[in-house]
Formats: sequence, C-alpha cells, structure tokens
Amino acid sequence: MSRVGVPTAPTRPDAPLVRFDRVERTVHWATAALFGIVVVTGAALFSTPVVALVGRRSLVEQVHVAAGLALPVPLLVGVAGQWGRGLRSDIGRFNRWSPADRDWFRSAFPARGRCLRAHEGRPIGKFNPGQKLNAAFVAGAGLVMLVSGCILRWFRPFPLSWREGATFVHNWLAVAFVLVVAGHVVMALTHPEERRSMVRGDISRAWARRRAPAWLDEEHPGRDPGRCRGS
Repeated sequence: MSRVGVPTAPTRPDAPLVRFDRVERTVHWATAALFGIVVVTGAALFSTPVVALVGRRSLVEQVHVAAGLALPVPLLVGVAGQWGRGLRSDIGRFNRWSPADRDWFRSAFPARGRCLRAHEGRPIGKFNPGQKLNAAFVAGAGLVMLVSGCILRWFRPFPLSWREGATFVHNWLAVAFVLVVAGHVVMALTHPEERRSMVRGDISRAWARRRAPAWLDEEHPGRDPGRCRGS
C-alpha cells in the first residue's frame, strides 16, 4: 500500500519519453508484415517467370487478396478500443498542420544544426511534415489500392473500361507504393534512434529537444522547453 503524504519521486531530467506505445508498435509491425506478403505475392503475379518458378498461381493470388484485404485490419483494431488512445492521438497529430510545418517545407535546410526548428522560433511537433505527407500518401493510396484490387478480383459486375482503369491504377500505384515504403525503410536504417523507438517504444529527451521540441513541451509543459542547442 502507498503511504499518504509521501511525495512522488520527480521525473529524471534525462528520463526517456514514450514515443510509441505497445499498441502502436504492434499495429506498425503487423501492417509491415502484411505489406511484405502483398509485395512478394504481387511481384510473383506480375512477373510470368516468377509465376512459373513458384507455380500454383491460384494459391498465390488467394494469398495476395487475403493479405491485401487484411492490411487495414491492424489499424482498425488498434483504434477500436481504449487500448488505442495513443494511436488515435498520433493519427490526430498527422492530420494537424501548423505554420511551423509550412516553414519547414519552405526552408532549404530545415534541419540546420540537427534541430528541426522552423523560422521565427516555431517548433516542430512529434512528426515532421515529411512524415505527415508520407502518412497521407499511405492512407490515400492504400484506399485506392483496396478499391482497385477489389474491382480486379470481383470484376464481373464492372464494365471493361473500369477493369482496364483499375488494372492501370493498381499496377502503377503499387510501384509508387513500393518506392515510398523503400524510402521509409532507408530513412529508418539511417536514423537508428528513431528505428529503435519503433522496437522499444521510448526515445531520449535529447532527440526530442533536437527534432521535436513542440512535442517535448506538450508532454512536459513548462518544465522542459526543448530549446535548440548547438544551432
């Protein structure tokens, strides 16, 4: 039992911050696994030599369709209950754009001094504008891929022009999707601290001061203003 009147120990000034909770990390890795299956099976279906090597085209197609339909499921489950508060909060952050985000794009060197502070002292939040754009593309393109894929799989009710258009959109958007995700992977590989936060969940305050000072102030208002150092 806790003793009444005993003060709570203050948070250490160097204590790490929780960047992604367990639900967010589970959703991320489950989605990544499903996307990997979609890419591999899609490549097998697109390339005749690969299909000949793999064989059983109908099975590959079934796995591709099942994985594609399942792609939104981790996110939907993640935001469905009380366990998804952190995920819903971060989705809200992706949907909010600030004057600092606009200045981040307008600046030729937004990360000068390794501190993502926009002009006029406006700080960047938990996600920078590049990450917000990536999330917007993935959400929009994912929906188009789902709809076009359904037209290709259950094509009988649709006219020929729809099927041809769905084929064109699905194939080329898949290429764009792979390129964007490949860029995301490259960024993760070149930013080890951010990559570890998607595995462990936490990240250092030093990183938050440099890269997300507005988020640091949001988490601990008035106690740690997250000033840029060394800029």
